[in-house]
Amino acid sequence: MSRQRVLVLVRDGLVPPDSLDGHSPKEIAEWKCEFDVIQALRSLGHDVQPLGVYDDLGPLRVAIAENRPEIAFMLLEEFHGVTAYDQAVVSYLELMRQLYTGCNPLGMMLSRNKALAKKILLYHRIPTPHFAVAPLGRKLTGRSKLKFPLLVKAVLEDASQGISQASVVHDNAALDERIKFVHESVNGDALVEEYIEGRELYVSVMGNDRLQTYPIWEMDFGDMPADGARIATRRVKWDEAYRDRYDVKTRAANTLPEGLALKVSKLCKRVYRELSMSGYARIDLRLTEDGRIYVLEANANPNLSRDEDFADSAKAAGVDYESLLQKIIQLGLQYHAPWKG
Repeated sequence: MSRQRVLVLVRDGLVPPDSLDGHSPKEIAEWKCEFDVIQALRSLGHDVQPLGVYDDLGPLRVAIAENRPEIAFMLLEEFHGVTAYDQAVVSYLELMRQLYTGCNPLGMMLSRNKALAKKILLYHRIPTPHFAVAPLGRKLTGRSKLKFPLLVKAVLEDASQGISQASVVHDNAALDERIKFVHESVNGDALVEEYIEGRELYVSVMGNDRLQTYPIWEMDFGDMPADGARIATRRVKWDEAYRDRYDVKTRAANTLPEGLALKVSKLCKRVYRELSMSGYARIDLRLTEDGRIYVLEANANPNLSRDEDFADSAKAAGVDYESLLQKIIQLGLQYHAPWKG
């Protein structure tokens, strides 16, 4: 393995310290992923330069010109506070002819826009819940074609932003109220889709041309109240006290029907290809009691913390954390960007 100059791009303010000593769990949670990645890359022998970016690409241009990194490790999830602009940063890297890790701009755009992604999936006959879009400041049309209960979420946000138990609605009054909430809280369009009762599965996919999947992971909702929807709300994903209280965790998906793992793997590779993704991604699905599979969404550049779903799934396949990051770097180095012509 050759030593690489790696420019790690993180949100300004999230450049982590060199040690966890003296920092509270709340502080560590803010930059845990960045810390894990940077420390692991250094342990692999790479020359690592973290760079915080927020609303100015000037420092990024300078870092590329002066340090000539072999690859940029993309951990940015937004630019100027706008999550949809992470793809613009990757586009800028391509304009600078700078190799980078993770998904290409087109794949990021298609997968980020949940409504557009679902239209593409439906065109290719890939099962996904029926849906409609309520544009910002306008009422929902086509609601008569949807069956309650419905799940309401933002079209462009990720990390379960704005999703709570109130996101699942059972009548028109609650639906209108939740659409208004999404419009006001994220200043963007609302996606309304039929809520699918069942097991929530996650599949890690890696590759550019030749794809591989890691063992299927599952959200175990533990002892959450029976009268609530089994969905990955923001509290379920990010509130450690809440997860501990109800014994919520992610783990390897056990007792799956025979042959389902292979079927899911093939389906997720199709999703990945139809959305023009590259590098690595996580596909979220629902498995109903009668064995039907629905694709919920595709997540480009998912969380790479050492103890998160993606890394745990890879570990279950015999790929340790450092090896996983090295594979991600290799995929970035091998990606055939248009400028390579």
